[in-house]
Amino acid sequence: MVEPSLGAAFVASLLAGGVGTGIGAVPVLFVRRIAPRAESALAGFSAGVMLAAAFVSLLLPALGMVQRDDDGAFASWPVLLGVALGALAIDLLHRTSPHEHFQKGHEGLTNRRMARVWLFAIALALHNVPEGLAVGVGVASGDAQVSLPVTLGIAVQNVPEGLIVAVAFLAAGYSKTQALLVTLATGLVEPVGALVGYGFVQVVTSAMPSALAFAAGAMLYVVSHEIIPESHREGRSAVATFGVVLGVLGMLQVDSWLG
Repeated sequence: MVEPSLGAAFVASLLAGGVGTGIGAVPVLFVRRIAPRAESALAGFSAGVMLAAAFVSLLLPALGMVQRDDDGAFASWPVLLGVALGALAIDLLHRTSPHEHFQKGHEGLTNRRMARVWLFAIALALHNVPEGLAVGVGVASGDAQVSLPVTLGIAVQNVPEGLIVAVAFLAAGYSKTQALLVTLATGLVEPVGALVGYGFVQVVTSAMPSALAFAAGAMLYVVSHEIIPESHREGRSAVATFGVVLGVLGMLQVDSWLG
C-alpha cells in the first residue's frame, strides 16, 4: 500500500497525460506525415493498451475488492453498475459537446482555423478525461499494484496517440510548433479528470470498486466508440487489429513487470 494524496494524483496524471502525449508529439518537428497503415497500427496499439488496462488494472482489482467484502451471489453489482455508468457518462459528454473525431473530422471542418483548433481540442479532451479518471482513482486506492500499471499504461498509449494527433494538426494547416503545443495542451486535460476521480473516492470512501469500474467503463466506451473505428478506416482493419493485439500484450507485460 502507498499513501494516497491529491498531489500524487496530480503528478501521476501529469506524467501520464502531458509527458506521454508530449513525447509522442515531438517527432512532428521532423516529419510532416505518417503512412496511413502505420497510423492505423499506432491507433490499434493505443486501443489495445487501454483495453488491457481497463480489464487487468481496473476491473480485476475492483472485483477482488467486492468479493473480499461480500461472498454473495450479487457481490459484483457495484462493479457492473460502475462500468455501465462510466460508459453512459462519456456517451453523454459526446452527445452534448461539439467536437470532431481525430481523423474523420478533417474533411467536414470549417475553414476558420480557430474553430478547427477548438473542435479538435474538445475531442481530445473528451478522449483524455477517462484516462485521467483512471489515474486518479488508481492513486486514491492506495495500492501501487493498481496505480502504477494504470499510470504507466496510459502514458505508453498516449505516445502513439500524441503522434497521430500532432500529424492531424499539421494536415489541418498548422505549423509544427503549433501542432506540438496544442497536442501537448490536450494531454494536460488528464490531471483534471484525475483530480475529479481522486476527490470522489475521498468523499465516498466505500465507492472504490465502483470508481475503478466507472473509469474502466469510460475507457471501454472511448476505445469502442472512437479509437477502433478510426483505426479501421479505408480497409486497414488487419494492421489495426494486430496493433490492438500488440497493445494488449505490451500492457500485460507491463503489469507483469510491476507484479
